[in-house]
Amino acid sequence: MISAVPHPSQEPPSTAQLNQRAKFRLLVLFQSWISPIIRTGFQNAHEEKQSAFNAAFRYNYRYAITGTAPNFVIDYPNFVYSKGRLSGAYNAEVETTVVAELKFNWAASLGTGIGGPTDMATVVVYNPLKDVFATMANAAPRSALTYTLLLPGDFSGDTVQCYISFVSADGKLASDSLFVAATEVL
Repeated sequence: MISAVPHPSQEPPSTAQLNQRAKFRLLVLFQSWISPIIRTGFQNAHEEKQSAFNAAFRYNYRYAITGTAPNFVIDYPNFVYSKGRLSGAYNAEVETTVVAELKFNWAASLGTGIGGPTDMATVVVYNPLKDVFATMANAAPRSALTYTLLLPGDFSGDTVQCYISFVSADGKLASDSLFVAATEVL
């Protein structure tokens, strides 16, 4: 079989192409920081011959990018790093009562009825001002109902975006990730 070698276009990119490239670059850079968590979170939520990262990209490209060209941004409440049938965090909240710490709390309820007390929480915190993630996979079992994440000291005074999800103890099932809150770190 013979195929032609692709050549770069001699035409300048259209505005639509430039916008698509800007969105693509924004999302790839954002997701790349948490790709191991995405690999676990989207392990059962992708099509055959599609990676978990690409499935997350496809979903977030459609639902989690907002703004107008050229000022596209991530819509944090709509960003998802995990999708699955496992029960997610029920009545999740985040507290800031100690300097450079966030306390995640959740109820014992199983919304979908799938899961159990040994499911492990994953917490993700993003600091837009510093463009840095703080994450902890397998942070605490669902039965603990709480987990305190220690943050870098220089996060104090910054507003961060907080998420939580669960993975079954055997690592085979994941829940949808949940945007918990945007909160200021003490």
